[in-house]
Amino acid sequence: MFDPTIFENLKVAVENVVYDLDNLDERIIVTGRTDQMDMAIMSRAFTLKFDLVPKTGASAEIRIEAFLKDLAAEILELPGEQAGCALSLRFYTKVTKIPEQCRRISNLLQVIWEPQVEPVQTLSCVYSEEPLVYNNTIELKFPHKINEDNMSDIPNLVEYMIRTLEELAQIT
Repeated sequence: MFDPTIFENLKVAVENVVYDLDNLDERIIVTGRTDQMDMAIMSRAFTLKFDLVPKTGASAEIRIEAFLKDLAAEILELPGEQAGCALSLRFYTKVTKIPEQCRRISNLLQVIWEPQVEPVQTLSCVYSEEPLVYNNTIELKFPHKINEDNMSDIPNLVEYMIRTLEELAQIT
């Protein structure tokens, strides 16, 4: 009998919350989904990307990853090893006034998330395009592994993501 891993259980929990907000509540629209297994390093990664309804120009992505060490700790029940998954969030938006808007985004993330690890904003643009608009990828990594004990937190996590998207729309 197949016993699902922490990764599989968390993936299903995230899908349930996000797809309910898409299909039933129509508050968001799912725009991307990946479920990857990297055979070279024996890892799993799952992402769901979504926008608000109506679209605001900002989007969000939730990412869960399980690496070989995590999967082995769980499947082999290794003593002293903590099984779990890495969680990170990404927000995508556009900025034109880099210092001002990036500072406001940083402040916004501090207020909403109170992160233990400083969020990273990565800017990119297409050279020679006018007017110059920068794509801002904002990554928020969680410092601790998550597991099934955190499943009840997923609805709140997604609500915070929605709030972040709403606030990003006011900044950009």
